[in-house]
Amino acid sequence: MFNKILIANRGEIAVRVIKTCQRLGIETVAVYSEADADSKAVDMADEAVFIGGSPPGESYLVMDKIIEAALKTGAEAIHPGFGFLSENPKFPKALEEAGLAWIGPNIHAIEVMGDKITSKKFAVEAGVSTVPGHMGLIEDAEEAVKIATEIGFPVMIKASAGGGGKGMRIAYSPTETRDGFKSARGEAKTSFGDERIFIEKFIEKPRHIEIQVLGDKHGNVIYLGERECSVQRRNQKVLEEAPSPFIDKATREAMGAQAVALAKAVDYDSAGTVEFIVDKDQNFFFLEMNTRLQVEHPVTELITGLDLVEQMIRVAAGEELPIRQKDVKLNGWAVEARLYAEDPYRGFLPSIGRLKRYSEPTEGPLGEGSLRIDSGVREGDEISLFYDPMIAKVIGYAKTREAAIDTLLEGLDRYHVEGLQSNAPFLSACLDDADFRKGDIHTGFIDEHFPDGFHGSVPTDHQLKIMTATAAYIHTKMVRRAQRTSGRMTPPPAPHPEEWDVRIDGRWFPVEISLPEVASGGEGVATIWMPDLDGDPLELHSAWVPGTNLFEGRLGEESFAIQFADSTEGYWLRHRGFAMTAIVCTHRSAEMHQRLPEKELGASAKIVGSPMPGLVVSVDVAPGQEVKAGEPLMMVEAMKMENVIRAEMDGVIKSVAVKPGQSVAADEDLAEFE
Repeated sequence: MFNKILIANRGEIAVRVIKTCQRLGIETVAVYSEADADSKAVDMADEAVFIGGSPPGESYLVMDKIIEAALKTGAEAIHPGFGFLSENPKFPKALEEAGLAWIGPNIHAIEVMGDKITSKKFAVEAGVSTVPGHMGLIEDAEEAVKIATEIGFPVMIKASAGGGGKGMRIAYSPTETRDGFKSARGEAKTSFGDERIFIEKFIEKPRHIEIQVLGDKHGNVIYLGERECSVQRRNQKVLEEAPSPFIDKATREAMGAQAVALAKAVDYDSAGTVEFIVDKDQNFFFLEMNTRLQVEHPVTELITGLDLVEQMIRVAAGEELPIRQKDVKLNGWAVEARLYAEDPYRGFLPSIGRLKRYSEPTEGPLGEGSLRIDSGVREGDEISLFYDPMIAKVIGYAKTREAAIDTLLEGLDRYHVEGLQSNAPFLSACLDDADFRKGDIHTGFIDEHFPDGFHGSVPTDHQLKIMTATAAYIHTKMVRRAQRTSGRMTPPPAPHPEEWDVRIDGRWFPVEISLPEVASGGEGVATIWMPDLDGDPLELHSAWVPGTNLFEGRLGEESFAIQFADSTEGYWLRHRGFAMTAIVCTHRSAEMHQRLPEKELGASAKIVGSPMPGLVVSVDVAPGQEVKAGEPLMMVEAMKMENVIRAEMDGVIKSVAVKPGQSVAADEDLAEFE
């Protein structure tokens, strides 16, 4: 076993590896860039070494700096995490030359499986089911059209060296094939420096299901069940679960056997994942093999009881796998959500900045299951524009799928983030969707259910009830605090009922609440009657006090949690995918509110604002230039995302407020029309 390991990564995966090393008694070394100098991983590691500037090309992608850090600190092995150098075969080669151990698969496996064309050929030779297609190099667009026509539309045009959804196009006709081939090849060359393209049959409404494999250096390879990763946005996974709610035992065993056969064909000796697409009849086809730890590995760990990071370390140290295939048991259900710093209400644009307030729900028992949090941030940390905007992975585990989903939702309800936006409302909306609950999902789930983007969920009757009760409870508490503070008014004697009108989702609901005073820190028990929402009075239990941004309560027999913020008028509340500002007032004030005219929307502004914080990459216009609607004005980049700002109307540019290389905040003025 190793005595000291360096983690060549950052964020939550660096923290994840450190936790396993601490449990095993292994010392750890973190490497960090300028942006990560005060990060959680740096604080947790036994040692930390600075390796360069914030851009990955100046730090986490520079092999020499990482190797130097390992040699300097006496680390014996390097764990690459995922992303960055984790699937670059040149890195383990360099480590071998430096006398350092690589916690990952052998170089041959990385090289072969890292090329989509070569990996497909190996898969065919290993007897793995593959999608019908043309694996050879395609010279030009016309050849692409000919091949696509022979395969049968629709087809998928893919970059051989692709990943992360780049260099991929779907074509339903010769024209789309011709255009898709050209754009995919151009994107592949720009993103990977490799313009090789191949074409395969596109499976409509496919499910993305992957098999976790684990091998050692003694020829043993096993599979640890499957993960369903079908809920994706722009080919990026959003929700993952294990096992799949779709495939049966026979299909699982067949997929597992083929995954093991492929792994053995390349002498695989670490944790890895064989990805498949599966059609509606459970026919499955090889997609690719990821020769690293997957982001979604926690769901497999929870249902198998195995620590995959520990197994990678032990295998790299030469140990045999502790179990064989017959020993693998799948227990319970785990569902994972990727919590990102992005604004789902603005097209999922990255939301970088400082976590002014950040509170994670408590790990462990919750509802009928248990909660796991894999995060790499703390309150006060900054989500940088240089890296993936992941805040954390939130995982619910329970005996059943339904209970695991409910546990995950309860966890997301209790996750508090301020200072930037998160995609928590969107994640909750997906998890609460009836089709997701039924397991009726595919890779186009998000496009199908949110065709016009995410604009919040329609509130259910249950949400209206708990949010109306919460608003009345909060307002009663706030009014009483104001009365005590002023000294001029005396609170009504308990349990005298107070009557309010609560406006939620554009509707007014009368509420009668009786809330006896309680000692500081105690639980208040309010009797609440909402005649338009529930015929009988209900008891609302809560220990909420003013200044707390999470309202946790129990209405009747059901517990819930609601995000809270004091607003200029009323209270901002969010539960799952529904958010709004509640107004609570007397009956007379409610009457006056209803007489106020609706505010009219003004004309379109002539100011062009940045849709997200980021870096101005290019400016394509100048003062006095005439532009047409849809023409590009400039490009802003953040967190691997390039956003082209286009003119929304015809006109003449009056002024340009930014230059290439300049950092901008969300909504900052970029240009103005005359």
